Amino acid sequence: MNILVVRTDKLGDFITALPSMYVLKHYNANNKIIALVAPLNKALTQNCDFIDEVIVDDGKSSVFELSRKIKELHIDTSVTLFSNTRVALAQFLARIPSRYAPATKIAQIFYNHRVKQRRSEVKMAEFEYNLALAREVFPDIILEYPKPLLRFNDAKELYVKFSQEHGITKEVVAFHVGFGGSSDANWNLDEYEELIRAMLTQKKYQIVLTFGPDEIALKEDMSERLKNEDVIFYPSNDGIVNFAKLISNFKLFVSTSTGTYHLASLVGTATLTFFGDSNFASSKRWKSIGDEKLQKHYMLPQDEAKRKEMFEEVKKELCNL
Repeated sequence: MNILVVRTDKLGDFITALPSMYVLKHYNANNKIIALVAPLNKALTQNCDFIDEVIVDDGKSSVFELSRKIKELHIDTSVTLFSNTRVALAQFLARIPSRYAPATKIAQIFYNHRVKQRRSEVKMAEFEYNLALAREVFPDIILEYPKPLLRFNDAKELYVKFSQEHGITKEVVAFHVGFGGSSDANWNLDEYEELIRAMLTQKKYQIVLTFGPDEIALKEDMSERLKNEDVIFYPSNDGIVNFAKLISNFKLFVSTSTGTYHLASLVGTATLTFFGDSNFASSKRWKSIGDEKLQKHYMLPQDEAKRKEMFEEVKKELCNL
C-alpha cells in the first residue's frame, strides 16, 4: 500500500509526525511511506530509513501542481496529521481513495475519513494524537517505536572532529537560547547568562551555545556577554542533519520548547526544557517523542515571584549535574 503522510509545518511539529510514519511502515513491510513535508524538513526526512519517498511543498507552486505530484505516486491512503486547505484540496484533486485527517477547519470537507480529536483539550501529546490517526487506518497497528528513533552511523566521527577543532576534553552541555514556533516561554538573556556562568564555576562540562542560521545578532550578543569565558559559540550553518548528528553526542541540551528541543530528543540526547504555563504550550502537549526518562520539563509561571523561585531551582539542578 502506498501511504502519504502529510505534515508541512515547522521542525518540531514535523518531528512529532515521525513515530506515525514509523509504525505505518512497520505495520506491513510492503507499505510504502511517502512524506509530504516543508522544504526545511526535506534533508531530515531523507535520513529516516522508514520513509521511502519525500514530496516537498514549498507553498509557492499551484495547488494543481502539488496535486499532480501526488497523483503520479499512485497513493492508496493519505494521513494528514495537520491540515490546511491547500494540502487538503491537492489530495482531493489527486483522487486518493482514502483520506484521513482531523475533523477541524474548513479543510475537512476534502477528506472522506474525518476523525474528531479536539487537540485543544490536550488529552494527550501532539505525537500521540498523530499516532491515534495512524490507528484509524489500521485498528490493530502496534504504536510502539524505538527511542531514539533516529541514529546516524557517522555521528561519533563528526563529534570527534568537532571536539578536536574546539579543544573539547569534557562532556558537552549545550544551551540554545533562541526560540520560535509555538514556544511562548523562555528565560531572558540575562537569566541565561547567569545559568551559564553558574555552570562554568563548576568546571565540570564544556559549555556550547548553539544558534540557528538566522540568529546572527543573538550569537553576537551572547558572544559579547561571555567573551572572556570558556564557551563555544556554534552556529548550525551546515544543515539540520549535521546539527542532529552533532547534538546526538551531547550530554544535555537546554532550551525552550522549540524545534531544536524536539531534534535533540529525536536523536537520544537528554533535554532540560522550558514550557509556557498553559495547556496550549505545555509539556503535556509538546513533550517530545524521545525517552521520557531523558526529558526534564519546567513550566515557567507568569507570577514573578514563582518565576524567580523556579529559576533558582533550575540553576541548582544544572550546577548539580
